[in-house]
Amino acid sequence: MAVAWFYLSVLALLSLGMMCILFTTYWMWSWHGGFAWDGTKLMFNYHPVLMVAGMVVFYSAASLVYRLPQSWLGSRLPWKIAHAALHLVAFILTVLGLVAVFKYHNEAKIANLYSLHSWLGITTVFLFACQWSLGFATFLLPWASMQLRSLLKPVHVFFGASIFSLAIASVISGINEKLFFSLKNATKPYSSLPGEAVFANTTGMLVVVFGLLVLYILQASSWKRPEVGITTERQSLLHERE
Repeated sequence: MAVAWFYLSVLALLSLGMMCILFTTYWMWSWHGGFAWDGTKLMFNYHPVLMVAGMVVFYSAASLVYRLPQSWLGSRLPWKIAHAALHLVAFILTVLGLVAVFKYHNEAKIANLYSLHSWLGITTVFLFACQWSLGFATFLLPWASMQLRSLLKPVHVFFGASIFSLAIASVISGINEKLFFSLKNATKPYSSLPGEAVFANTTGMLVVVFGLLVLYILQASSWKRPEVGITTERQSLLHERE
């Protein structure tokens, strides 16, 4: 039963992740004119899409690598590489998202890093950079002792989930901020819930549901890699298939 629930949750997660990216892309395309890497508002439109794809979807994929039953057997090295590589992809997408918003702000003479959303977002990215660098140096490179890895693992896990939670909060505050700005002088204000507001709020709720499901899978004890010497239902099934 645990195996069935795991794969059902992964399927739901994949569907929700794709919906989060597609909904954000559709929002920027339909209500804000699409995309262009030219320093205009169309360049800003890359920002929410890249941040959702990087800090939410790819980040969660990297975090959940060790929940796959296949990762519990054999060498950990390929899964460590996959974990680090997916996080690197997430970080690259995130940096591109930051470039898009900073370039647009600079071209339009708009101040940077003045809102709560921007403070929360840049703090999240900074912690992500530190987390990835420390994780790469400690858990992927061979120099670190097992004692050091055992000492840092709980810290690494804690900050991994914390950074993801901060990313969700950043996305939600960003959606809300964008709506306040774009609907401030509109014929139909935000308070009247025009079509854009309904769609963007729905996108935000999808991101929240996605985040909660990721955190649930991460904390579910039956889906964590077992300690040495302990065999679980999923491990037994994997051995039977060999």
